[in-house]
Amino acid sequence: MAGEKVDLTGAKETLLMTLYGKALESRLPNSLLQDRFADEAVKKIDYDFSRLKVDGNLGVGFAIRAKTLDAQVGDFLARNPDAIVLHLGCGLDTRVFRVDPPRGVDWFDVDYPEVIELRRRLYPPRERYHLAGSSVTEPGWLADVPRNRPTIVVAEGLAPYLAADEGLLLLGRLVAHLVGGEVIFDAYSNFGLKLMRLSPAIKATGAEVHWAIEDPRELEQAIPKLRFIGEIPSYKPERGARLGWSARLFVGLWKLIPAMRKVGRLLRYRF
Repeated sequence: MAGEKVDLTGAKETLLMTLYGKALESRLPNSLLQDRFADEAVKKIDYDFSRLKVDGNLGVGFAIRAKTLDAQVGDFLARNPDAIVLHLGCGLDTRVFRVDPPRGVDWFDVDYPEVIELRRRLYPPRERYHLAGSSVTEPGWLADVPRNRPTIVVAEGLAPYLAADEGLLLLGRLVAHLVGGEVIFDAYSNFGLKLMRLSPAIKATGAEVHWAIEDPRELEQAIPKLRFIGEIPSYKPERGARLGWSARLFVGLWKLIPAMRKVGRLLRYRF
C-alpha cells in the first residue's frame, strides 16, 4: 500500500501520538501490548511522527493504559458474552483486534468520519464489527446501537478534549439509551490538564483540553443513573518497572501525593 496521507489537526491529530506510542512499545522484545496492527498502521501512514516527540516512556505509558482497559473490556465480555462494546473516540486504536471479542458481541468504533475512513483503509473488517463516522457528541449515531443488551462503554484519551457540558450530555444520552452496563474512561484534574498542555505533542497539534474532573462522584449527581465503582489502577509494580527512571519517579510521586493521584485516573461507573 502506498503511504496513506493524513490531514488531521487539533485533537484529531493527537490520535497519531497514541498510535505511534503503542507501535513503539510493540517493537520492544518484551512488549506488553504486542500490537502488530498499530505497528503496521504506522508504517503505512505518510506522516512525520517525529514532530510529536513521543519517546519510549510515553509509549510504554500508553501501552500500560491500553492493556489495563483491554483487560477490563475482556472481563466484562467474559461475564456478558452477548454484550455490546462502544469504543468512543476510538482514533486508530486497535482494541477490537487485541481483545478479539466472542462471536456474540457487537462492537462499535465511533469517531469523526475522516478518522473512520482512515480506519477502513488501514484495518481489515470483522464480523459484527461496526464503524460509526460521527462526532461522539452528535446524537444520531446512537440510534443504530441496540439498547436491550449489556454494554461496556470505553473511552481512552477522549474526556479531556470534550467541553464539560458536552461530556455530561454524552453520558446522560448513553445511560438513557442503554439498558445497563459499565462506563470506563480516563479523567484528569485541573492540574492534570495543565500538565497535558505542556506536552510537546499537544503543543505540536494545537489540541485544546477542557474537561477536568476533580471528584468522580460529581457525575453521580449530574447523572443519577450512574454509580461510581472506583478507580482502576494501571501502574502495577511489574508494569511500572518497564518505565525509565524519570517516569518511575513520577509514578512514585503520583502514588504518594494526593494531588498527583488526581492528575490522571481511570474511572469506572455502572449504570
